[in-house]
Amino acid sequence: MPTDLPFLLDFLRGLAANNNKGWMDANRVDYHRARAAFTGLVAQVLGGLQQVEPGLQGLKPADTMYRINKNDRFQQSDEPYKRRMGAGMSQGGRHSHRAGYFLAVEPGGETYVGAGKWRPEAPSLARIRQEIHYNGPAFHEILDSPELRHHFPEGMEGEKLQRPPKGYDKAEPDIELLKHRDFFVARTFTDQQVLRSDFVAQVLAAFQAAQPFVRFLNQALNEE
Repeated sequence: MPTDLPFLLDFLRGLAANNNKGWMDANRVDYHRARAAFTGLVAQVLGGLQQVEPGLQGLKPADTMYRINKNDRFQQSDEPYKRRMGAGMSQGGRHSHRAGYFLAVEPGGETYVGAGKWRPEAPSLARIRQEIHYNGPAFHEILDSPELRHHFPEGMEGEKLQRPPKGYDKAEPDIELLKHRDFFVARTFTDQQVLRSDFVAQVLAAFQAAQPFVRFLNQALNEE
Protein backbone atom coordinates (compact mmCIF):
# COMPACT_ATOMS: atom_id res chain seq x y z
CA MET A 1 0.00 0.00 0.00
CA PRO A 2 1.34 3.47 -0.85
CA THR A 3 2.22 4.99 2.51
CA ASP A 4 0.48 8.35 1.96
CA LEU A 5 -3.04 7.05 1.35
CA PRO A 6 -4.26 8.25 4.77
CA PHE A 7 -3.14 11.76 3.80
CA LEU A 8 -4.92 11.41 0.43
CA LEU A 9 -8.19 10.52 2.15
CA ASP A 10 -7.79 13.37 4.64
CA PHE A 11 -7.13 15.87 1.86
CA LEU A 12 -10.20 14.75 -0.06
CA ARG A 13 -12.33 15.07 3.08
CA GLY A 14 -11.12 18.64 3.43
CA LEU A 15 -11.86 19.34 -0.21
CA ALA A 16 -15.39 17.97 0.11
CA ALA A 17 -16.02 20.33 3.03
CA ASN A 18 -14.41 23.35 1.30
CA ASN A 19 -14.99 22.86 -2.40
CA ASN A 20 -13.94 26.26 -3.69
CA LYS A 21 -10.97 27.84 -5.44
CA GLY A 22 -9.88 29.85 -2.42
CA TRP A 23 -9.46 26.76 -0.28
CA MET A 24 -7.67 24.89 -3.05
CA ASP A 25 -5.27 27.79 -3.62
CA ALA A 26 -4.50 27.93 0.10
CA ASN A 27 -3.87 24.17 0.20
CA ARG A 28 -1.99 23.78 -3.07
CA VAL A 29 1.02 22.12 -1.42
CA ASP A 30 -1.22 19.55 0.23
CA TYR A 31 -2.98 18.97 -3.10
CA HIS A 32 0.31 18.07 -4.77
CA ARG A 33 1.17 15.72 -1.92
CA ALA A 34 -2.23 14.03 -2.20
CA ARG A 35 -1.86 13.83 -5.97
CA ALA A 36 1.53 12.18 -5.55
CA ALA A 37 -0.02 9.60 -3.21
CA PHE A 38 -2.69 8.78 -5.78
CA THR A 39 -0.05 8.59 -8.52
CA GLY A 40 1.82 6.01 -6.44
CA LEU A 41 -1.34 3.96 -6.05
CA VAL A 42 -2.09 4.12 -9.77
CA ALA A 43 1.49 3.11 -10.59
CA GLN A 44 1.11 -0.06 -8.53
CA VAL A 45 -2.27 -0.96 -9.97
CA LEU A 46 -1.28 -0.15 -13.55
CA GLY A 47 1.93 -2.14 -13.23
CA GLY A 48 0.00 -5.20 -12.09
CA LEU A 49 -2.68 -4.77 -14.75
CA GLN A 50 -0.11 -4.49 -17.52
CA GLN A 51 1.05 -8.01 -16.68
CA VAL A 52 -2.27 -9.43 -17.90
CA GLU A 53 -3.38 -6.74 -20.39
CA PRO A 54 -0.71 -6.35 -23.10
CA GLY A 55 -2.66 -3.50 -24.73
CA LEU A 56 -1.90 -1.33 -21.71
CA GLN A 57 1.86 -1.71 -22.06
CA GLY A 58 3.62 1.63 -22.34
CA LEU A 59 1.00 3.58 -20.41
CA LYS A 60 2.23 5.69 -17.51
CA PRO A 61 0.11 6.89 -14.57
CA ALA A 62 -0.03 10.38 -16.10
CA ASP A 63 -1.69 8.88 -19.21
CA THR A 64 -4.53 7.51 -17.11
CA MET A 65 -5.21 10.07 -14.37
CA TYR A 66 -8.10 12.52 -14.66
CA ARG A 67 -7.92 16.16 -13.66
CA ILE A 68 -9.56 17.08 -10.38
CA ASN A 69 -11.28 20.07 -12.02
CA LYS A 70 -14.84 19.40 -13.10
CA ASN A 71 -14.59 19.60 -16.85
CA ASP A 72 -16.50 16.62 -18.20
CA ARG A 73 -20.03 16.11 -19.44
CA PHE A 74 -21.13 13.84 -16.59
CA GLN A 75 -20.68 16.41 -13.80
CA GLN A 76 -23.94 17.90 -12.52
CA SER A 77 -22.79 19.89 -9.47
CA ASP A 78 -21.69 23.54 -9.37
CA GLU A 79 -18.67 22.64 -7.24
CA PRO A 80 -15.45 23.44 -9.15
CA TYR A 81 -13.61 20.25 -8.10
CA LYS A 82 -14.39 16.57 -8.04
CA ARG A 83 -14.48 14.98 -4.61
CA ARG A 84 -12.31 12.12 -5.79
CA MET A 85 -9.13 11.35 -7.69
CA GLY A 86 -9.57 8.94 -10.55
CA ALA A 87 -7.82 7.07 -13.32
CA GLY A 88 -8.99 5.30 -16.48
CA MET A 89 -6.73 2.50 -17.66
CA SER A 90 -7.68 1.80 -21.27
CA GLN A 91 -5.57 1.18 -24.34
CA GLY A 92 -4.73 4.68 -25.55
CA GLY A 93 -5.14 6.31 -22.14
CA ARG A 94 -7.93 7.85 -20.08
CA HIS A 95 -9.81 9.34 -23.05
CA SER A 96 -9.70 6.23 -25.23
CA HIS A 97 -12.89 5.07 -26.94
CA ARG A 98 -12.10 1.53 -25.81
CA ALA A 99 -13.46 -0.21 -22.73
CA GLY A 100 -11.09 -0.40 -19.79
CA TYR A 101 -10.52 -0.35 -16.05
CA PHE A 102 -11.23 2.49 -13.64
CA LEU A 103 -10.15 3.41 -10.13
CA ALA A 104 -11.35 6.36 -8.05
CA VAL A 105 -10.49 7.20 -4.44
CA GLU A 106 -13.15 9.12 -2.51
CA PRO A 107 -13.65 9.13 1.27
CA GLY A 108 -16.81 8.00 3.00
CA GLY A 109 -16.91 4.56 1.39
CA GLU A 110 -17.15 6.00 -2.13
CA THR A 111 -13.83 4.63 -3.43
CA TYR A 112 -14.63 2.36 -6.35
CA VAL A 113 -13.18 0.13 -9.03
CA GLY A 114 -15.03 -0.29 -12.29
CA ALA A 115 -14.65 -1.87 -15.69
CA GLY A 116 -16.27 -1.55 -19.08
CA LYS A 117 -17.52 1.48 -21.00
CA TRP A 118 -19.62 4.26 -19.49
CA ARG A 119 -21.93 6.20 -21.81
CA PRO A 120 -20.30 5.30 -25.15
CA GLU A 121 -20.82 7.61 -28.10
CA ALA A 122 -23.47 6.60 -30.62
CA PRO A 123 -21.20 4.69 -33.05
CA SER A 124 -19.56 2.76 -30.19
CA LEU A 125 -22.94 2.05 -28.58
CA ALA A 126 -24.25 0.65 -31.86
CA ARG A 127 -21.25 -1.65 -32.19
CA ILE A 128 -21.61 -2.96 -28.64
CA ARG A 129 -25.29 -3.68 -29.19
CA GLN A 130 -24.51 -5.42 -32.45
CA GLU A 131 -21.92 -7.60 -30.74
CA ILE A 132 -24.43 -8.59 -28.04
CA HIS A 133 -27.03 -9.31 -30.73
CA TYR A 134 -24.60 -11.61 -32.56
CA ASN A 135 -23.01 -13.23 -29.50
CA GLY A 136 -25.64 -13.09 -26.77
CA PRO A 137 -24.85 -16.48 -25.21
CA ALA A 138 -21.18 -15.58 -24.79
CA PHE A 139 -22.10 -12.26 -23.16
CA HIS A 140 -24.51 -13.97 -20.77
CA GLU A 141 -21.82 -16.45 -19.80
CA ILE A 142 -19.47 -13.57 -18.95
CA LEU A 143 -22.07 -11.66 -16.94
CA ASP A 144 -23.08 -14.78 -15.03
CA SER A 145 -19.56 -16.01 -14.30
CA PRO A 146 -18.90 -16.67 -10.60
CA GLU A 147 -15.75 -14.52 -10.69
CA LEU A 148 -17.52 -11.45 -12.04
CA ARG A 149 -20.48 -11.92 -9.71
CA HIS A 150 -18.19 -12.28 -6.71
CA HIS A 151 -16.39 -9.00 -7.32
CA PHE A 152 -19.28 -7.08 -8.93
CA PRO A 153 -22.47 -8.54 -7.40
CA GLU A 154 -24.69 -5.74 -8.76
CA GLY A 155 -23.86 -6.63 -12.36
CA MET A 156 -24.10 -3.98 -15.06
CA GLU A 157 -24.97 -0.48 -13.85
CA GLY A 158 -26.21 2.68 -15.50
CA GLU A 159 -29.18 3.91 -17.52
CA LYS A 160 -31.46 1.90 -19.79
CA LEU A 161 -33.85 2.93 -22.51
CA GLN A 162 -37.56 2.54 -21.87
CA ARG A 163 -38.16 1.27 -25.40
CA PRO A 164 -36.10 -1.00 -27.67
CA PRO A 165 -33.24 0.80 -29.43
CA LYS A 166 -33.73 1.64 -33.09
CA GLY A 167 -33.34 -1.41 -35.29
CA TYR A 168 -34.25 -3.98 -32.63
CA ASP A 169 -37.60 -5.63 -32.07
CA LYS A 170 -39.11 -5.87 -28.60
CA ALA A 171 -39.20 -9.66 -29.05
CA GLU A 172 -35.41 -9.80 -29.35
CA PRO A 173 -34.23 -12.38 -26.74
CA ASP A 174 -31.62 -10.01 -25.32
CA ILE A 175 -33.67 -6.84 -25.59
CA GLU A 176 -33.17 -5.91 -21.92
CA LEU A 177 -29.38 -5.98 -22.37
CA LEU A 178 -29.67 -4.06 -25.63
CA LYS A 179 -31.58 -1.28 -23.86
CA HIS A 180 -28.51 -0.44 -21.77
CA ARG A 181 -26.80 2.87 -22.46
CA ASP A 182 -23.89 2.02 -20.15
CA PHE A 183 -21.89 -1.20 -20.09
CA PHE A 184 -20.11 -0.92 -16.78
CA VAL A 185 -19.60 -2.90 -13.59
CA ALA A 186 -18.38 -1.37 -10.34
CA ARG A 187 -17.88 -2.02 -6.64
CA THR A 188 -17.01 0.22 -3.71
CA PHE A 189 -14.51 0.01 -0.85
CA THR A 190 -14.73 1.45 2.63
CA ASP A 191 -12.02 3.82 3.84
CA GLN A 192 -10.75 1.04 6.09
CA GLN A 193 -10.41 -1.30 3.12
CA VAL A 194 -8.51 1.34 1.15
CA LEU A 195 -5.95 1.54 3.95
CA ARG A 196 -5.42 -2.20 4.21
CA SER A 197 -2.14 -3.67 2.99
CA ASP A 198 -3.96 -5.87 0.45
CA PHE A 199 -5.95 -3.05 -1.21
CA VAL A 200 -3.94 -3.12 -4.45
CA ALA A 201 -4.28 -6.90 -4.60
CA GLN A 202 -8.06 -6.58 -4.15
CA VAL A 203 -8.28 -4.01 -6.94
CA LEU A 204 -6.27 -6.23 -9.29
CA ALA A 205 -8.38 -9.27 -8.43
CA ALA A 206 -11.53 -7.31 -9.34
CA PHE A 207 -9.97 -6.15 -12.61
CA GLN A 208 -8.93 -9.68 -13.54
CA ALA A 209 -12.47 -10.92 -12.88
CA ALA A 210 -13.76 -8.21 -15.24
CA GLN A 211 -11.22 -8.90 -17.97
CA PRO A 212 -13.52 -11.13 -20.12
CA PHE A 213 -16.22 -8.44 -19.90
CA VAL A 214 -13.80 -5.71 -21.04
CA ARG A 215 -12.45 -7.88 -23.85
CA PHE A 216 -15.96 -8.66 -25.11
CA LEU A 217 -16.74 -4.95 -25.37
CA ASN A 218 -13.42 -4.24 -27.05
CA GLN A 219 -14.08 -6.96 -29.61
CA ALA A 220 -16.74 -4.59 -30.89
CA LEU A 221 -15.02 -1.26 -30.20
CA ASN A 222 -11.66 -2.21 -31.69
CA GLU A 223 -13.33 -2.53 -35.09
CA GLU A 224 -13.97 1.23 -35.23
